[in-house]
Amino acid sequence: MSENAEIIRIAAKGDGVTADGRHVAMAAPGDIVHADGSLEHGPHHVVPPCRHFGTCGACQLQHCDEAALSDFVRGRVVHAAQGQGLEPQVVVTPAMSPPHTRRRASLRAVNGGGRPLIGFTQGGSHKVVDMRECHVLHPRLFALVQPLREYLAQLKGRYAIGIEMTLLDQGVDLNISGFAPEGLEQTETLLDFCREQGLARLTLDHGFGAESFWEPEPATVTLGGVPVPFPPGAFLQATDHGEAALAGAAKEWLSRCNRVADLFAGLGTFALSLAGQSQVLAAEADASAINALRLVANRRRLPIECAHRDLFRNPLRASELDAFDGIVLDPPRAGARTQVEQVAQSNVSRVVYISCNPSSWARDSVQLKEAGYALAELRPVGQFRWSTHVELASLFIKG
Repeated sequence: MSENAEIIRIAAKGDGVTADGRHVAMAAPGDIVHADGSLEHGPHHVVPPCRHFGTCGACQLQHCDEAALSDFVRGRVVHAAQGQGLEPQVVVTPAMSPPHTRRRASLRAVNGGGRPLIGFTQGGSHKVVDMRECHVLHPRLFALVQPLREYLAQLKGRYAIGIEMTLLDQGVDLNISGFAPEGLEQTETLLDFCREQGLARLTLDHGFGAESFWEPEPATVTLGGVPVPFPPGAFLQATDHGEAALAGAAKEWLSRCNRVADLFAGLGTFALSLAGQSQVLAAEADASAINALRLVANRRRLPIECAHRDLFRNPLRASELDAFDGIVLDPPRAGARTQVEQVAQSNVSRVVYISCNPSSWARDSVQLKEAGYALAELRPVGQFRWSTHVELASLFIKG
């Protein structure tokens, strides 16, 4: 390196990047990389709040201030769009979820040298970082880590246990895989643990799917103001804040639509928010999720028609979609190329595409552009604070 260089942006995986394309780990915009490789911190470089930062793989950007984080989220979305020739007419300031608001998490527990280690894994590794603090998890989730550590301390032998935690209306929904209580004493101890911690539910997965072990009352999550039964392992947006930003965008953009198709509807995050203003068709491949939504819609007489349908193998055809004046779709990370192809061939005037992967979203959206849809607005969402994971809401309007 022959001369000093300034970090001008953060790359997709979290490294700082100079104007000439050099990548520097743990660098923030405004930092100066000296000729000897040393890093001089600039105005956007802050002290990471968590002692585990740098080893725990959950966060990559705790060294960046709020302005740099917001710019990163915005840049990921805008660059993905422009890379595919998409030019948004409006890009709003990113909606950034605050610290301590993550309501779902996947942790690992291992017997490390005779004592349980619980936490996220290191980046690019299976090694567990023993979590002693966390600035992304909701306090009610983090509060369960030490009691779990104390419970697992009773176990003998080596183990590797998966821990899924989700905050529901009744409390924490806990799913444990790779473990089953042995004998009456362990079973009773686990039941005591559930009672003492006030768990909403405990399910155990022995490799054949989650089986309920403890559920004093039906577990629900409130979506669009409606409590919905929550099947074990069902999808839920990472934060209440992020859910509100995404659902609020769909509700605003489709406010004048009489009939809306909600594709990849899940439990009804969008359908339930839209049902107060439109008739909604909710299509979803996960039978447990769509059945939970159907139960609530029927019970409350909501204008939601539920369809159990695999939209990858059997997408709604353009001729079917022509019955709607608005569409919202929120596919998995890989996107929904086949379904978007049918949307592009339809006459639907407004399409709201929600995505957790700017790259697959941009590739899919090219089909909409080529079919005459304009990208009217982009709303970046950073609900995975301090990580490189970015989400977005987008509005396409047919001219």
